[in-house]
Amino acid sequence: MCRTETPLMKGWEFTLSEPVDANFEPVHLPHDWAITAPIDRNMKQGAAQGFRDRWGIGWYRKTMTLAEKEEGSVYRLQFDGVYENSTVWVNGTLVGGRKYGYSRFTLDITDCVHAGDNLILVKVDNTSFPADRWYSGAGIYRTVKLLTLKEKHLDEEDIQVISEVHGDSAIVTVHTGAASWVKACVTNEDTRLTAESDNGTIRLEIPNAKLWSPEEPRLYQLELSLYEGSLESRLTDVYRLRIGIRTVEMVAGKGMYLNGQPVKIKGLCVHQDAGSLGVAVTPEIWRERLLAFKQIGCNAIRMSHHIPAAELLDLCDELGMLVYEEPFDKWTGGSYRRYFETEWQRDLACMVRRDRNHPCIFMWGVGNEVENQGQASMLQILKMLKDHLLTLDTTRPVSYAMNPHFKYENNVDLAKVEDIQQFVDTESDTEIYDLGDRIERIRRIAEIVDVISCNYQEQWYPAIHEAIPDKCILGTETYQYFRGHADQMQNFSEEVPWMDVERHDYVIGGMLWTGIDYLGESMGYPAKGWAGSLFWTNLERKPLSYLYESYWSEKPMVYMAAMDYSLQDEGVKEHWDAPRYASHWNFPQFNKSVIPYMIATNCEEVTLELNGKRFYTKRPSEYPNRMITGFVPYLPGTITVRGFNGSQEVCCYTLATAGPSARLGFDTESVRLAAREGYHQLWTVRAKDHEGIPVFGESAKVTFRVTGPAEIVRVDNGDLCSSEPYDRYWMHMYRGGVSAVIRLTGETGRIVLSAYADGMQPAQVVIEAE
Repeated sequence: MCRTETPLMKGWEFTLSEPVDANFEPVHLPHDWAITAPIDRNMKQGAAQGFRDRWGIGWYRKTMTLAEKEEGSVYRLQFDGVYENSTVWVNGTLVGGRKYGYSRFTLDITDCVHAGDNLILVKVDNTSFPADRWYSGAGIYRTVKLLTLKEKHLDEEDIQVISEVHGDSAIVTVHTGAASWVKACVTNEDTRLTAESDNGTIRLEIPNAKLWSPEEPRLYQLELSLYEGSLESRLTDVYRLRIGIRTVEMVAGKGMYLNGQPVKIKGLCVHQDAGSLGVAVTPEIWRERLLAFKQIGCNAIRMSHHIPAAELLDLCDELGMLVYEEPFDKWTGGSYRRYFETEWQRDLACMVRRDRNHPCIFMWGVGNEVENQGQASMLQILKMLKDHLLTLDTTRPVSYAMNPHFKYENNVDLAKVEDIQQFVDTESDTEIYDLGDRIERIRRIAEIVDVISCNYQEQWYPAIHEAIPDKCILGTETYQYFRGHADQMQNFSEEVPWMDVERHDYVIGGMLWTGIDYLGESMGYPAKGWAGSLFWTNLERKPLSYLYESYWSEKPMVYMAAMDYSLQDEGVKEHWDAPRYASHWNFPQFNKSVIPYMIATNCEEVTLELNGKRFYTKRPSEYPNRMITGFVPYLPGTITVRGFNGSQEVCCYTLATAGPSARLGFDTESVRLAAREGYHQLWTVRAKDHEGIPVFGESAKVTFRVTGPAEIVRVDNGDLCSSEPYDRYWMHMYRGGVSAVIRLTGETGRIVLSAYADGMQPAQVVIEAE
């Protein structure tokens, strides 16, 4: 065997105390110790970190057994991410570590290991202040591997694959990073091509190339075989990766073209936590999230603002999700300021060298809303970062996400600014209000970047384009419902920012802040996170997700929600908020009072009926934002909305008054899964009345039980204002539902997940682990 990659995800122990035998307890990787830490309303940087007491030093250890130490082999320990300030020892020998918590690092442990048992000890120091301005978690929260390689081997980060499309064929150029003979084999379901070279570069011509796109994410398997000398000599390494062939072009005044076809970025900004799991998110949980995003028509994500897990990008390649990737948030301010001077080059290179072969990545970012934006000091750093990135990859545009705030030059000592985001966002006597001066700062940035990436600046797009017509614009962050005014950054007129994307060809897309609620960046206790999103943390859809589905999806759909301001305040920051629509028709406090409603649809016409009586609406095209609004008198019963194209009904949605909660219900009764150890799956149970109608207002306590080869690891109801712990078997419902995450132990057998609540018939789902 030339190369083996052995996951090291089980058999670990952890302690937050002194690293002595009595203190260690077993844990599974990925692991985030902060997600189960006690909530402390008064903790340092509590709002940013979700009020979970994350501060401290954690220790991990694992006994790794080698059957033998192979002569002529090298051994590498690879961590895809440890948050943060990690130090690693193997058998008592210091072998390295990494400061930045989002960067992969690989350690050579050849001289430290031996046949038999080997002790790995990892120190994780989370005492540095400040932490990120969003929940960062703590611990070994990504994949760990042992790489066993021959002394002469391929370095995966030296490999670069570049594709060119010429008509129906494509040229794939592989830079192998090796000065010895390498044979390349490219395959898919109907192609098998080989070529070889000993000069470090291999070219393959692929006829009838199958191109990668979000709609058809076609992939090829590339296998690289390294030989000791000639092709007849000993094979020393085989490395495999999936590649995609596609072209991305930014055309001034016309927009973005993917494989020669115009495309709009229908994007969501996403942080790396997954609610109750914290940042210890497995690939199958990411898959479920990405599929939910694609269901509403989303075709792109921005991982804000950090290098994501490697497995996430693999999924984006496979499922067809474009990615805007950036290595860090601020530069010399914020949490990264303690690393910037010594680590920026290393962390930027880590991102590009690890990820440049992913077809999903359409653009690199080198920063977000940094200090002194548009000033000479900032421009110098921006150019430095872009220039270095171009030494690693020239195949993608490079950008920087601009804050809507610009300031005149000042002499503030940024090292003394504790809250850099507040400093950047807060209007002061140096704030630039003059549009001409603002555009001048943007022009300076545009001279360096390839695409003008704007956060919350839709109202200035025409002025920006008029001044800088040779660059396309991307909304790297947008509000979900409201839009600013030309004379004011924030305004509450109902002009959905997506309309600006549709209106202007030179705007290549928009990316909502955010796709799914996340922990941290709270606007104040009791909220533990950010709630201004399209999905709750347990992946339940919010009403506005249907509005974006109506914009982004071609599949006929219609949806209705009623206005309900009796619902609790989730702590959303005002301009990122939306009208309080809800998916229910239960208003017992009213008797024929009129209720505001919204209808989202991509159909030409809609009809609305209440208990069989029709109320007329105009066509969606006649409403601002194409969202139908109006009033309907409250009468218990059923509202039915139907969507029509031409004269044909193509979709239907009902909203019915629910009776008292009578039973619990999962979405399915049975499913089959591969019995894979560590596989996580989220299950949501809902309260229903005797007729099976969801009871939106139910908040009963639900207890979960599982039998068979699985365990319950977390519970989550999506309520960021709740202080109920995630690591229990019970939780109260929120808006009629609550979820449990189970973990498979790896054995085959029948798993039964049950849910119980007082006064309701229990529910269960049967999982056959095979």
